[in-house]
Amino acid sequence: MIRVAVCGACGRMGRLIVKQISKQSDMKLVAAIDAAGTPDEGEDAGKLVGVGKLGVEIIGSDKLAKVLKNSKADVLIDFTTPSATVQNVKIAATAGIPVVVGTTGLAQQQMVEIEEAVKKGKIRAVVSPNFSVGVNVFFKSAQETTKLLGKDYDAGIMEVHHVHKKDAPSGTALKVAQMIAKELGLKADEIKIKSIREGEVVGIHTVTYSNPYEEIEITHRAKSREVFAAGAIKAARYVVSKGKPGVIQDMQDVLGLK
Repeated sequence: MIRVAVCGACGRMGRLIVKQISKQSDMKLVAAIDAAGTPDEGEDAGKLVGVGKLGVEIIGSDKLAKVLKNSKADVLIDFTTPSATVQNVKIAATAGIPVVVGTTGLAQQQMVEIEEAVKKGKIRAVVSPNFSVGVNVFFKSAQETTKLLGKDYDAGIMEVHHVHKKDAPSGTALKVAQMIAKELGLKADEIKIKSIREGEVVGIHTVTYSNPYEEIEITHRAKSREVFAAGAIKAARYVVSKGKPGVIQDMQDVLGLK
């Protein structure tokens, strides 16, 4: 039985992950953490997300170190904010607990701090801007298409998300831009990204390759946020059983796409 702790348990993604954990026969929620001072502290996590009592109370992040120790968690799943994620990973690394991180908007320095914590603590880690299986096939498709087309085609990216999304461009768009740029021998910021925030759009990403004679598009549309939660569950299983100590892997590793 994989014992799972969730940081950001009261957030949009955190709630879906708690729901997903409750459906798994090989997983058990043992800790549910949210921001320090959360009004939901003390509430049963299962009742909060509508799956019935799970016997796990929401706890503030100021008690994270203690709750990780007491819960004997096998893995920590973190979907919070960039600054919170850095601190949460450092605490998990000190405790020797593997992590799955889906927080987007991480700055380069924040990623460096996460990498250093993972390496120092020799913990297993999966960090990805998008846990959708389809999106990771989309990444691979864009990478292979770029190899085939080369610099004879101009590559551009458009991403659309709901109005509540704080970061722009999305982590997914930045990731695919990096992959395209690498294949073309360019810098990631040389790949144009158009970001749109409207309505309740879960997520649409399109890569367009064009020249004066033709145009090729690769598009991924997420229909439900459940797809990201389901992917995070896959990543949690992977990191516990196959993760590499002291090394950050991503969803491409989890799915065997590398």
